[in-house]
Amino acid sequence: MPVKLRLQRHGRKRKPFYHIVAADSRAPRDGRFIEKVGTFNPIDNPSTVVLDVDRALYWLQNGAQPTDKVKSILSAEGVLYRNHLNGGVKKGAMTQEQADAKFEAWMKEKERKVGHALDSMRKAKEAETNAKLAAEKEVAEKRSAAIAAAAATAETAAQPAEEAAEEAAPAEEAAENSAPAEETAAE
Repeated sequence: MPVKLRLQRHGRKRKPFYHIVAADSRAPRDGRFIEKVGTFNPIDNPSTVVLDVDRALYWLQNGAQPTDKVKSILSAEGVLYRNHLNGGVKKGAMTQEQADAKFEAWMKEKERKVGHALDSMRKAKEAETNAKLAAEKEVAEKRSAAIAAAAATAETAAQPAEEAAEEAAPAEEAAENSAPAEETAAE
């Protein structure tokens, strides 16, 4: 029975979630499988992989062929490298301790690279957020300046009208005061 390590789709429409399974190659994609080896969530950034490394290694050593995507996942998780190192141990090229030391060094380097990538992504997102916030503050300042200018313009427009009204009021009073004097003179 030819066994493949492949992805089995779950999740809803446009929200994929995959199980990594060991299945007979003749079975349908989402059909029968022999064993679930892990999960893969491509929606997360970066993608989340939960993998039973020992079982994946067992299936690889027993001849299971991974599909392209599963092969890249296994490579990223170090399963293929561990399988390669175990092949060297079987041939007598190195001891198990040497293979374990090489694998641990590889894992530390991988974790350092992933940590650096996550840190740079976090910093980029933070910088983007700060830039958006600064632009938003600038727009708010422009709006408040425009509102203050409009209020000042309205105040200055209202002041001459008030002054004109004030000037008109004494002129009317003066006209009223002078009119009775003229009337009294005419009488």
